[in-house]
Amino acid sequence: MADAIAFFDVKSQLAQVRERVEARFSAIMDHGAFINGPEVDEMERLLADFVGARDCVAVGSGTQAIVMPLLAEGIGPGDAVFIPALTYNATANAVLLAGAMPVFVDIDPATFNIDLADLERRIADVLSQGRLQPRAVIAVDLYGLPADYRALAGVTARHGMLLMADAAQSFGGQLDGRWVGALCPVTATSFYPTKSLGCFGDGGAIFCEDADLADRLRSIRWHGTGADRKESIRVGINGRLDSMQCAVVTEKMRVFPRELERKRAIAAIYDARIRPHADPYRPPQGAQSGHGLYTVAIDERERVFEHLKAAGVPAAMHYYLQPLHRMEAFRHLAPEGGLEQAERVTTRILSLPMHGYLTDAQVDKVCSAFEAAIAA
Repeated sequence: MADAIAFFDVKSQLAQVRERVEARFSAIMDHGAFINGPEVDEMERLLADFVGARDCVAVGSGTQAIVMPLLAEGIGPGDAVFIPALTYNATANAVLLAGAMPVFVDIDPATFNIDLADLERRIADVLSQGRLQPRAVIAVDLYGLPADYRALAGVTARHGMLLMADAAQSFGGQLDGRWVGALCPVTATSFYPTKSLGCFGDGGAIFCEDADLADRLRSIRWHGTGADRKESIRVGINGRLDSMQCAVVTEKMRVFPRELERKRAIAAIYDARIRPHADPYRPPQGAQSGHGLYTVAIDERERVFEHLKAAGVPAAMHYYLQPLHRMEAFRHLAPEGGLEQAERVTTRILSLPMHGYLTDAQVDKVCSAFEAAIAA
């Protein structure tokens, strides 16, 4: 159906970039540098310049983008890395893959992001127990809203910890006029196809402000080899992003500003018509979401979800089963007493269609169906 609403609309986006992407693929097949071709450097420079970061390192996935900085900074066994309990499992998996211990922190229900007061409590608990060394905080910009990096920087500076952003959902977000990617020393992002900036498969990038760290990351992504790629000088992985995926990201950056502008306009309409029926949402002063998702917390979530489905409006629940500390793989890491806000919000969150190709009529249909569901 021509007027059918897509939750993510990668097909409409593809129509905008297909001709140029196909031309780039042809050029790559001609020069034959499928790995580490000139497209990699081009994409890295383009993204670093866009966000205002010193450097950008292309990697094979968003998960690798989290793991590799931990490896580069020597964060591993005996170290504690603090992460919010409400996030995708990749954040916790990355910490464990590096050999470190994730410490789950509750969320602020007004932002869905890490709660500063609970973070301070968890750090104090780790220090008092004396078994782990606090080494890093990975703040997740959930649903696209940047975390409060101004306050987080104060916390991590006091304790001598690395501050890192998991920006898989927030590329295009801003804080005080600065883009996500340049808000803290290290930022990991994902180019999974449905992200705000995606490729045609798995991919990711690391933004950083330290030239030496960028060099170590480039070594780690090529099995820990030196500049000649012959001698191993550190432990590394195959963390490369291939030339074709970098070309896709570069071409999608041509349409990204227009998509972001449209998503901001859609979010303004949602804010006016949908937010009044949901829990209060109070982004930090000066924060602008990247709108990777548009998510609200509401009562009777399942009933509203079914009403929307019947009206032809796709919706989703990110992440509705339970927060990470209640999942089987991480249950042994659950803090005593649980995490009240993260546990509560997973029963109430609902995500609505959000992409740059929604028409005005489709946006109105989403809002009208939501309003009718609430009133029913």
